[in-house]
Amino acid sequence: MAKDFEKSYVTVDTLEDGRIYMLMKLQCTMKGTWKINNFPFDRQKLRFAIENSMYDSRELVFSADTFGSHYGKYFLMQWEKEDFIIKVEPKEYQTNFGDPDLPAPHSEYSAYKVTIVVYRKSWELFFKLFLGMYIAFLIACVSFYIHPDAIDARFGVGVGALFAVIGNKYIVDSTLPESNSFTLVDTLHGLTLFFIFATIAASVLTLRLYKGNKQEQAKKFDKVMAVVLILLYVILSAYLIYGSYYAPIEG
Repeated sequence: MAKDFEKSYVTVDTLEDGRIYMLMKLQCTMKGTWKINNFPFDRQKLRFAIENSMYDSRELVFSADTFGSHYGKYFLMQWEKEDFIIKVEPKEYQTNFGDPDLPAPHSEYSAYKVTIVVYRKSWELFFKLFLGMYIAFLIACVSFYIHPDAIDARFGVGVGALFAVIGNKYIVDSTLPESNSFTLVDTLHGLTLFFIFATIAASVLTLRLYKGNKQEQAKKFDKVMAVVLILLYVILSAYLIYGSYYAPIEG
């Protein structure tokens, strides 16, 4: 649905067989719902329809243009185009809009409908949005290589990483429309927060071992947890990204 539109050029020609050829340039702002579950690897199905409110299907019927290219060279340059479908079909309304000449409370208009499927596989955008989050997790893992006696340093690194991830999520969310579903952005940030919390919890256990005169066990525990948490995080993160990258079209 168009929120507003502006006609900047209109020309009308009547052909010899009675057909009318009209050329019109429209600029409009469209309103629609974007599916952002897999952002920034999302696929979008864009739909718009053109109808003439003055003439119903008895007086005007659109004809689909099936020749040549249907969009310009610079149309949605940051997106890949998968489908461009044009069709003409009647649009029915269960009202006669107050026209007493219609025999029933029913009217039909010709509708020129266009469906465009676009997608993006932007790794550059992905790393631009999530690089800070991944760096924060790696900084949290540095705590495993800090001596257990340095309590403030070990816990400070983890807490600082938590705030960095939360801040990164707010920045990313500010660039996206509202969504009631759990998106890839939410899942990756939630996963990262959980694993940073796991590094803090592991530091607590390491400190207890160290204070219990089990220094060698504490060192070994740190090494094992560093490898296990990083591997698990990488595997789960890659799984989520893979699922979004190859997800089917939504909507």
